Amino acid sequence: MASEEAGGSPRRSRRESEGRARGQDKYSVLLPTYNERENLPLIVWLLVKSFSESGINYEIIIIDDGSPDGTRDIAEQLEKIYGSDKILLRPREKKLGLGTAYIHGMKHATGNYIIIMDADLSHHPKFIPEFIRKQKEGNFDIVSGTRYKGNGGVYGWDLKRKIISRGANFITQILLRPGASDLTGSFRLYRKEVLQKLIEKCVSKGYVFQMEMIVRARQLNYTIGEVPISFVDRVYGESKLGGNEIVSFLKGLLTLFATT
Repeated sequence: MASEEAGGSPRRSRRESEGRARGQDKYSVLLPTYNERENLPLIVWLLVKSFSESGINYEIIIIDDGSPDGTRDIAEQLEKIYGSDKILLRPREKKLGLGTAYIHGMKHATGNYIIIMDADLSHHPKFIPEFIRKQKEGNFDIVSGTRYKGNGGVYGWDLKRKIISRGANFITQILLRPGASDLTGSFRLYRKEVLQKLIEKCVSKGYVFQMEMIVRARQLNYTIGEVPISFVDRVYGESKLGGNEIVSFLKGLLTLFATT
C-alpha cells in the first residue's frame, strides 16, 4: 500500500492529470456505506445530476464495509453504468470505522477538494454547488452544512431525537466553543490537504469523530464557512444511532473538553 501511495498507479495519475487540466478544481465525494442497497442508486443519481448540471468536475468514491445486504453488488453495477472514471468502488472487508473509511477513500481520490456526506439520502446533493460557492467566496479551508443556522433544519425526526441532537449541540457549544454552529453533522467540503491533516490529529471514533474534526480545525486555525442545509431522515434502512453511540458521544465530549 505504501508503494501505491508513493508512486501512484498509472490509472490514478491519468485521472488526476485529466481532472486538474487547465487548473480546474476537482471534487471527490467520499461515500462510506453499510447496508445502503436501496439508497445508493438514488444518492449516486442525484450526485451525478447535480454535478453535471453545474458543470463541476467530480468523482464519487464508494467505500463499502462488507455490507451483508448486497450494497457492493449495487455499487459494481453503478460503476458500469456511469463509468469507472466517475464511480470508483473501493470496498473493505468489514466495518472499520468512519475515520479509516475516509483515509481509505482519500488514497484513491484525485480531486483537490473532498466532499463527505451520508449515503442514506439525509444529505441532498443540491446543496453542494452552494458549498463550492461559499468556499470560493471566503477561500475557506472547510465548508460545513448546518442544520442550526439560517433556514437550515431537520425533517422526519421525532421529538426525542430532535431534543437529543439539539441538546448535544448545545452542550458541545458551551464546553468547546468551536466557532461552528453544527458539530455533529457529516456533510462537509474540505481542502484535501486539510482533511488529511485533521484525520491525522483525530483520535475519536463513531459520532464524536465529526465533532473532533471541527474542534481540531479550530486549534489549527483553519477557516470554516457554513451553509444552511435541510437534513431529512433516511427513507430506507435503519438509523445506526443507538444507546451505545449516545454514551460514546458523551464520553468523547468530556475527553475533548479535558484535552483541548
